[in-house]
Amino acid sequence: MFDRHSAIAHAAYHDLRRSLQDEAVTEIRGTPTRVERNGKIYWYDSYRIGSDVRKTYIGEETPELRERLEALKALRQGAEERRRHRVRLIRILRAEGFQGVDAATGSLMSALAKAGVFRLGGTVVGTHAFRLYEGILGVRYGFDEMAQTGDIDIASFEKLSLALEDVVAPPLQDVMGEFSFAPVPSLDGNKVWRWRQTRNDLMVEFLTPSFQDEEGIRPLAALGVDAQSLHHLNYLIAEPVKAVVVYRGGALVQVPRPERFAIHKLIVADRRRGGADSLKAEKDRLQAAFLIGILAEDRPDELLEAYVDARAIGPKWQQRLDATLDRLPTVRDIMSSLT
Repeated sequence: MFDRHSAIAHAAYHDLRRSLQDEAVTEIRGTPTRVERNGKIYWYDSYRIGSDVRKTYIGEETPELRERLEALKALRQGAEERRRHRVRLIRILRAEGFQGVDAATGSLMSALAKAGVFRLGGTVVGTHAFRLYEGILGVRYGFDEMAQTGDIDIASFEKLSLALEDVVAPPLQDVMGEFSFAPVPSLDGNKVWRWRQTRNDLMVEFLTPSFQDEEGIRPLAALGVDAQSLHHLNYLIAEPVKAVVVYRGGALVQVPRPERFAIHKLIVADRRRGGADSLKAEKDRLQAAFLIGILAEDRPDELLEAYVDARAIGPKWQQRLDATLDRLPTVRDIMSSLT
């Protein structure tokens, strides 16, 4: 039913992702330090500059991260060979027909990654996240309109951003300026959450979950920007996964779990009403249907868990899910078959 990438391409993608994760650990300058907060364990790179001790956030503890920290010396010794290997892997992916991204988007994503946006909790959402599932799921997209976009949406939790006690470097205002992005004025002139590239209409927007009745503007301390808060977003960006932007030597970013992305699209499609929102709602439904079809074959347990979790949030979520599924009878039948 789905046009899948070859086993060679699928293996190359996952090898590339592992290599980039290894590379991220080799950038540690000092001593990995363990910090426990609210029952979770976080790792920081502690190093001294003069008489000051600095801490740079590495990531939340996982078995994979712990293994990489323990193998830090060996990883550093193989850095150059891994770089050459990544270039070869990118060549394989291009030859296998991976969409990748255009040069403008790829260079910007790489710069944001180097500044620490994704290390510090930033998660790519929207259609760019959908495109990045191509490698994670090993499915060929072609050039369907449901995968076409210009805007880049990045979301993060406000409380996590504050708790990390680390910031991007260089500041995002400088990064955006280097790519000819100018801040878009908001109703509150002191808060900036959107940038538009001056030579075209490419937009970068920062978002955060709303836990209040109103969807206002909230600060993201670690990223040094403000963000538009949105309902339903906390469900989407919980427990994100690593993904690779196929550009040059690859850039490591974060995206939502594909099963949560698919279910979230069912919800937001019902929120959109009239005009341009109708076109966006149709795109939401197309993306949801595409992913649910794949996930029902490859990851049915994870898909069902995401669906059950969303319905358990409350009656309003159930109503939105049901309203969209009524418009997608094939998808509704797939979900019914899983329960």
